Formats: sequence, structure tokens, C-alpha cells
Amino acid sequence: MPMTTALLSSLDQLFTLATLLSMAIGVVAGVIAAAIPGFTVTMAIVLTLPVTFTMPALQGVATMLAVYVGGCTGGLISAALLGIPGTPSAVATTFDAYPMARRGEPGRALGLGIWASFFGALISAVILIVAAPPLAMIAVKLGPWEYFSLILFAVTVVASLVGKSVLKGLMMSLLGLFIATIGQDPMMGVPRFTFGLDLLASGIPFLVVLIGIFAVSQLAGEVENPDELRQNKALIQGRIRFEPFKVMREVLSRPGNLIRSSLVGVVIGAVPGAGGSIANLIAYDQAKRASKTPEQFGTGIADGVVASESGNSATAGGGLIPMIALGIPGSAVDAVLMAALMVQGISVGPRLIMDNADLAYGIFLAMFLSAAMVLVFCLLSMRWFLRITEIPKSIIVPVVLICCAVGALAMNNRVTDLYLLVGIGLVGYLLAKLDYPLAPLVLGVILGPIAETNLRRALMTNEDWTLFLTRPISLALLILALLSVAFTVRRALRQRRAS
Repeated sequence: MPMTTALLSSLDQLFTLATLLSMAIGVVAGVIAAAIPGFTVTMAIVLTLPVTFTMPALQGVATMLAVYVGGCTGGLISAALLGIPGTPSAVATTFDAYPMARRGEPGRALGLGIWASFFGALISAVILIVAAPPLAMIAVKLGPWEYFSLILFAVTVVASLVGKSVLKGLMMSLLGLFIATIGQDPMMGVPRFTFGLDLLASGIPFLVVLIGIFAVSQLAGEVENPDELRQNKALIQGRIRFEPFKVMREVLSRPGNLIRSSLVGVVIGAVPGAGGSIANLIAYDQAKRASKTPEQFGTGIADGVVASESGNSATAGGGLIPMIALGIPGSAVDAVLMAALMVQGISVGPRLIMDNADLAYGIFLAMFLSAAMVLVFCLLSMRWFLRITEIPKSIIVPVVLICCAVGALAMNNRVTDLYLLVGIGLVGYLLAKLDYPLAPLVLGVILGPIAETNLRRALMTNEDWTLFLTRPISLALLILALLSVAFTVRRALRQRRAS
């Protein structure tokens, strides 16, 4: 399909009343979910997925993108007003936004974060459009050897970047890969690792793992202290003054910080499994290093808020680059977006741009549109929707649990999936208590079938396993995998000696 035709087709599909309305609802849901401490963007995306099953492909993905982009911004609300990050990707935002709000400038703190998030999302969308198509053209020429090595590299990167222990990260990645093998063999059709249980005969659906790990385990942590369930504290007291255009000029007066932090977000977002929480901290760290007054960071300065929020929001577009170009999710959120396309029967990867160009361009345009919608909504409705955070946990937790159950049932309509959901959720809760990172497990479940398929394809094409080492790109990726682990181990040893 010619580019002009594909672009016009995507515009025609995107700018319909139904799509615009569902995106607007998605923006509101994403911002509200991220504003409530303890309820992550991933949870909001997972709960949105079943709703999109009956939508056309572009409308469904655009709706979830709206939730995603909204969530990237919403986390700054509680970070600025309470000093509690609404999402893990807003941790560094608390360093300067909270002191700024506490000294009597809450409107400025929120405004800086909103505008920085908007520009960060726009910059990442531009880079997505520029980088994804040529990368997809290269990826088409890769064989199963390169894909297997790429996924192995992605798994090691996730294990080394997430959590304090690389060993724990690798263990969780391996556990995720093992879970992906449970059920029927995709080629032979025989059961594997079911232990004679009918419950496992059909495998463990990745959506059940996503909801169980990210939602149920989190909710179990929220209700472990009964006293907290009876608390009813508001996020905001009194009236907040907004000066949106004055704050916009303040953000744009820092182009170096804005662009650098956004680029950090794009790069980190494109690394499978890294995500906004890492980009948020690294962007803040780089801004502090480049500043002439680094000692002022943490006291409530604008550069800190701009760096953390633009870096966080830029991961949205960055994470879509490997998903669209390579078929590898950049984060758990991107994995859910992949699931939405797969449910529609659309293959994700380098063939997406070639076989479904109108859908690919629609995703690009949806990024811009989502960022604009989030900006307008936040600037106009900030004072009112914050009241949602006054709802006590005793009401929110059971409502979200019901939504989780509906989401788990929606995929296959199997009651056994509910048992798996509860079991995986409790296992996730225990693992989190033992300080094991959960993201590598989920990414292992997502990437496991892709790795197995490409490994089998490679060995069926040629039984010579040394091709993984003699093909240049495959060898380079395997070396990078070893280096990522070695670098993390070396860093951990240095920190241990220093302490």
C-alpha cells in the first residue's frame, strides 16, 4: 500500500466519533489510574484490553495508547502533591515537584510536569515515525538465528536492569520462560510440564500472568494492613492556581534539558523491559550531571521536574519501536498492545508496516492525538478529577479485583483461568515480598514462545548450532547479552565493596 494511501486510510479510521470518544475515555482512565498510588498504568492497560476485543484493530490500539500516554502523565499528580509517586515511573518526579508544591507552588509543579510530559511524548512520537520503518526493513532480512539471539539479549537486559540482584532477575526470566512452555507443544501437540493436571492442559495464558502478577499481587499488598483500608485522605486540599502558558514558556526555555531527557526516555523505552521507571531516574540523573547548579536538585527546581517527566513520557514512543519493528515488546504495556493486535489476527513485527501500513501509520498518529488529548484534559480538569483519590481502598480494591476477574475470563471464557489468576497473584505477592523483580518473569512469558519458535525454525533449517556463533548479527547480539550480565555483576561487586 503506498504511503499516501495508507496515511489517508489511517486518518479516516482514526478520526471517527467512536474512536475519538473511546480515546477520550482512555485518557481519563489512564490519568486517574496513574494518579492513585499503588495502581499502575500496566493495571489500567490490562483492564482495558478485554474492552477492545469488539473494536476494530486501530480503535482498540488507539484506545489503549490513550490510556498509556495518560498514565505516563497522571503519575506526577500524587508525586507532586503528596510526595508519593502514583506510578513507579514517577519516582524521580517527587524529588523536585514535591518540594516545589510544599513551598506554595503546587500549580507550577503540576504544570511543569504536564507540559514536559506532552513535549516528551511528541518527541518520542517523531522518533518512532523516523526509526521504526527503516528498522523494520532491516528486521525483515533477519533469520531465526538472529531473532533467537535478540530475544536472549532482551531477557538478559531485563534481568540486569530490573531489581538489585542480577541473579534474581535471571532466575525470574528463566521462570517466565518455563511458564511459557507449560501446556501443549505448539508443533507436536503433546502436553508438556502439566504434571497430570487438567488445569494446566491448555497452558497458562499470558493475559492471566499479566493480570495476576501486576494487579492481583499489588492488590494483595494493599490490603495486608487493615488499618490503611479505613483511611480516607484527599490528595489535594484547597484551590490550585494554574498558569498554563507561563509554565509552557518555562519548559520551552530549557530545550537542552527537554530534548536530552526525551532522548534518554526513547532509548531506555526501546530496551525491552526497562520502561519508564528507569528512564525517569536516568533522565533526572543526566540533567543533574549537566546542570551548572547540581546542588539545587532536590530542593524544588524546574529542571528536575522537566527532566523526570519528559524522560518518563518519552518511553511510550520508544517502547513501540521494538514492538513495531521487531515484534518484541519494550515493556509490559507494549506486551498488552501486542496482545490486542494478536487477538485481532494481526501479526506484530517487521511485516506489520508492510502488510498493514494503514494500521502502523494509525498508531503513529494516535500517539500525537493521545498526547494532545492528555494535555487538554489535564489543563482543564485537574482540580476536579483529583477527587477520585478520596475513594477509600476498601471500595477500590474489590472493584478492581472484579475487573481483573472479568479480564481473565474474557480471553478464553474458562473458569479455570480464575484459579490460575489467584494462584499466580499470590505467587507474585510472595516473590515481591522476597524482593524478586516481577517484570523479568512477565517478559519471559511473553518472549518465551517467540524464542522457542525461532530456535526450532533455526534448527529445522540447519541442524548446525554453530550458526548462532558464525552469523555476524547473531554473534554480536550474544556478545551483547554476555556483556550486559558481566557489566551488571561488575557494578554490583563494586557497590558491595564500597559499602
